[in-house]
Amino acid sequence: MKIIHEKCDPKLADNPKLPYTAYLVEYVEDDKTYYDIALCQKQVEMFDHYYDKYKKGLKGWKQSNGKISPKLWDEDMLNPDKKKAAAKKPNQKRK
Repeated sequence: MKIIHEKCDPKLADNPKLPYTAYLVEYVEDDKTYYDIALCQKQVEMFDHYYDKYKKGLKGWKQSNGKISPKLWDEDMLNPDKKKAAAKKPNQKRK
């Protein structure tokens, strides 16, 4: 299991560039509701992680609007500026 966004805006789960195995998790901590976007192969992994961490604060989860296959998905797809910055690096001289 991997957490992509922690304590984020739930609207981030509407991004179709997420993998279809991403879930929006809702939980309560210190009487305040938070949302995470988590990736998992099996939902039981996600339940175990969040229940162990928040116990009764875990409210539930729903599948994100992701459309990408998890095999093809890369975290850089969410940050296109990172790719552009990497592509603009000056070429190093070869010896």
